[in-house]
Amino acid sequence: MMTSDPIADMLTRVRNALMAKHATVSMPSSKMKVAIAKILKDEGYIESYKVATDEKSHQTLVLQLKYVGGVKRQRSVITTLTRVSKPGRRIYTSVQEIPWVRSGMGIAILSTPKGIITGQQARRLNVGGEILCYVW
Repeated sequence: MMTSDPIADMLTRVRNALMAKHATVSMPSSKMKVAIAKILKDEGYIESYKVATDEKSHQTLVLQLKYVGGVKRQRSVITTLTRVSKPGRRIYTSVQEIPWVRSGMGIAILSTPKGIITGQQARRLNVGGEILCYVW
């Protein structure tokens, strides 16, 4: 299945899996999706991720979702995933205007010349770029 916005598809799959309280979610893999998954793992929003290859050499990205609380009061670590820059309207930012998500409680994921990084890393490296999404 061909999608016009694979990043929005990834975020929607994760959002739907969290609402259904699934332990894992899988999707077609790409370098950008793996980079976003790495950031989510490094920031503590997911347990782990892996890229699996099936018999037809299609790569699938599998995310292990993270929950907190007991069995009855279990809730997701990720509260909201929001896509910012879309294929129809790209949103770029300079290093001085990188937004603080939820006053620093969330992260902005950016595509920069240094790769896919968080807003905090972009400020440290003094680079701007395209704002892909917000996570909190």
